[in-house]
Amino acid sequence: MTDPMITTDALAALIGAPDLKIVDASWHMDGRDGRALYQQAHIPGALFFDIDGISDKSSPLPHMLATPEAFAAAVGALGISERDDIVVYDQAGLFSAARAWWNFRIMGAERVRVLDGGLPKWIAEGRPVETGVAKPEPVAFRATMRPALLKDFDAVKRNIEAPAFQLLDARSAARFRAEAPEPRAGLRGGHVPGSVSLPFGTVLNADGTMKDAAALAQVFDTAGVDQSCPLAASCGSGVTAPIVALALARLGREDVAIYDGSWTEWGGREDAPVATGA
Repeated sequence: MTDPMITTDALAALIGAPDLKIVDASWHMDGRDGRALYQQAHIPGALFFDIDGISDKSSPLPHMLATPEAFAAAVGALGISERDDIVVYDQAGLFSAARAWWNFRIMGAERVRVLDGGLPKWIAEGRPVETGVAKPEPVAFRATMRPALLKDFDAVKRNIEAPAFQLLDARSAARFRAEAPEPRAGLRGGHVPGSVSLPFGTVLNADGTMKDAAALAQVFDTAGVDQSCPLAASCGSGVTAPIVALALARLGREDVAIYDGSWTEWGGREDAPVATGA
């Protein structure tokens, strides 16, 4: 099993390698501009991956997965090939980086890891940062879509009546139970019937790093996750569900799918059944 995470020590030792591509994939729910913050401070050589920009512009839903052609054009313009050693991080520690990790993996990149602790850990350790914007030479990214890593509305709805996979909800337990309002206006509270509450914060340590394999196994066991069956994850808009998939990949489950529309789609559709409570 290959760990999908990389430590700051290991990344520091790799800097300068010709096939290393470091990617800042910061996106902030509170409206802060990840690109502007990237320009103020980023890991040397890092490129900025715009989660909203590299998405399906035809969808009314936020930052949905781009087509393979659009993804390939955008990341190729960043100088990233599917053959590169890609390391993704974000400015929060571990929040949106996993979304980019999933984007690269579903488009066929094989060597993609997430920096454990992200930029905060890197800076706290006194490691160097750069300002400004990287100017890479464009390359060809050959996208090969892996559809097994994606779930859509119809697949999730069918799964209620004929269970084929277990759906893990990465939102807070209060939102899952409809005890806290959704941050996006117009969405009902609750969860997909039959889904399991697994808030993404439960797989993280207090410092923003991911828990080790033994601690993760305990988290999933406690939540009632059945690792013997196919798994998928959802969240509010597809950003934090990949954190759950990343944690499961640390345990060897590299096949966890993401419901891309997540609650922004499900909670906004009248034809989507909703459960409340635990």
